[in-house]
Amino acid sequence: MADWGPVVVATVLFVLLTPGLLCTVPGRGRVAEFGSFHTSGLAIIVHAVLYFALLTIFLIAIGVHIYAG
Repeated sequence: MADWGPVVVATVLFVLLTPGLLCTVPGRGRVAEFGSFHTSGLAIIVHAVLYFALLTIFLIAIGVHIYAG
């Protein structure tokens, strides 16, 4: 059986944490902007750190597993 948990979690987090899609942290004029479709270098770094932290929590600490087959 294949474990699809890491693939699904990584894909969902990547889509949700794409800078500018749902939110941008930090925004241009505010701490967070929602639906602005703008990004900056600092926002990319912040979102990458959040992605790594959440992915680590979901895969190692919680241990999400989805088996198919």
